[in-house]
Amino acid sequence: MKKFKEFKLVVSGGKGGVGKSMLCSALAMLFNELPHQKFGSGGKRKKIVAVDCDVDAPNLAIWLNEDRNWQKIKKISTSSKAIVDYEKCTGCGLCAEKCHFNAIKMEKGRPPHQNFGSSRPVINPFLCEGCAACEVLCPQKAIKLKPVKNGRIKIKKTKQGFFLVSGQLLPGETGSGKIVTEIKKEGEKFKYDIMLIDSSPGTGCPVIASLQGTNFVVLVTEPTPSGFSDLNRVLKVVNHFDIPYNIVINKWDINPNLSKKIEKWAGKRLLGKISYDKNIFKAISNLTPILETNLKAKKEIEGIYYKLIQRILKLKI
Repeated sequence: MKKFKEFKLVVSGGKGGVGKSMLCSALAMLFNELPHQKFGSGGKRKKIVAVDCDVDAPNLAIWLNEDRNWQKIKKISTSSKAIVDYEKCTGCGLCAEKCHFNAIKMEKGRPPHQNFGSSRPVINPFLCEGCAACEVLCPQKAIKLKPVKNGRIKIKKTKQGFFLVSGQLLPGETGSGKIVTEIKKEGEKFKYDIMLIDSSPGTGCPVIASLQGTNFVVLVTEPTPSGFSDLNRVLKVVNHFDIPYNIVINKWDINPNLSKKIEKWAGKRLLGKISYDKNIFKAISNLTPILETNLKAKKEIEGIYYKLIQRILKLKI
């Protein structure tokens, strides 16, 4: 009987709004609630940790109705900002000239200790990316990078008994990919059999950070041209890391013709389909998890869950 230790599963898909968080929340509850002897647990419940890596718009906690009473909240620093020491600055303007992000502007008003120069550099912290070019290029060594608190991580134990780790990029800050890495490190502190990771949309740094070091990806798409296009884009990233994957079509019945095309394209990698239902939006508006409803989507996701287990069992890990 094959057993898995510290198995990491990512739910991704490229386009935003295709149902990643909905599916991830339901899968987390199913893995936690339903024992499955063939999955190597001996009939015991698996130890689950759910990790929300969509730091720009985290909503996994909302789908789980767990967005209150966090047991631990901490701010973290994964980026730095440039600071000017005007006691050293001569107002030469080289930093502003070379700043690739246009974060430095020369403004009238000389550095207070200087008898020459008519302007001084002023750094816009919302544009500064902390690349350190100004620090390296400054002839007077008047610019240094200093760490800033750019994100926060929240942790709690859910009503279902598994731990939830969620992170968020603070307003106006950068470094979402690094924050995702820190969130996953927090998740690693818990003893778990399966880590469910809710990825952000797109193919950028936070998605890459979510995918690194994982064992399997469930890609969620919708039957729209943008949904199918973004699926192919994120699939290039998944293939780059050589991660096994399967595909789920959400809201398949809003465009049956395109759904058939995607289904044919996916072939054996198709894990299942979820129907469109306005009542899903009513459920989330009332903070009711999908698995606590009697909607058709609940049965469809349960079918996806059992099929997913069989696919995972075939992996050579």
